[in-house]
Amino acid sequence: MSPLVLGVGVCLAGWIALYALLCYTNGSCGYEWNCRLVTLFHGILAVCITAYIGYIDGPWPFTYPGTKNTPLQITAMVISLGYFIFDMAWCVYFRTEGLVMLAHHTMSILGILLTLWLGESGIESCAVLFGSEITNPLLQTRWFLKHSGRYDSFLGDVVDVLFVLLFVFMRIFVGGTMLYCELISPRPKFIIKCGGVAMYALSWVFMVDIGRFAYRKSQLKHQRWMNRRRMAEVNGQDVKRD
Repeated sequence: MSPLVLGVGVCLAGWIALYALLCYTNGSCGYEWNCRLVTLFHGILAVCITAYIGYIDGPWPFTYPGTKNTPLQITAMVISLGYFIFDMAWCVYFRTEGLVMLAHHTMSILGILLTLWLGESGIESCAVLFGSEITNPLLQTRWFLKHSGRYDSFLGDVVDVLFVLLFVFMRIFVGGTMLYCELISPRPKFIIKCGGVAMYALSWVFMVDIGRFAYRKSQLKHQRWMNRRRMAEVNGQDVKRD
């Protein structure tokens, strides 16, 4: 058996075991709550590993795309591949996600598989993992706040603002720069460049949904502020009459 296949199998089993352990010790919170805890853990782990790869271990993804995979890059991709297979199966079984998120998971799985098979462009895959997962803790925090009744608060507003700003900066601006460097470089294979375009296009699909959400929430906040202002004016007039 190939060491890569064995590694992916071990990582997949590890994510399943972590989920089973959470369900056993934290069963009262429900299946999705525990699955999102696994997602949160993977997001933090992936960001830490890929940040080390990009900023310390190297090479710099904007300057050296298409280079040979390093052992640490392979490790990061194998860990995340195991997670994405687990989460994809969970989402399909419980039918909790729409087509866009399933498309994201499918493209992530295929992209990592392709990079491992080619033996190159691992630094770009790790950069994409970093950019994709860095917003994950905020996204999961938002879900936990919402399902614990603490979303309509100052903390909920802060999480939403940070998520939108970080998503726009990392997935649109930094991701766009990364894609440009990928496309103009002669080293990456054509199929890798096509995958980069597809992932960036998917980021814009997410961006449209996030823009709609931000607009609706800002309108709701403005309406609540106007209502409070009217109530204050009415109360002030009543006090003057008295």
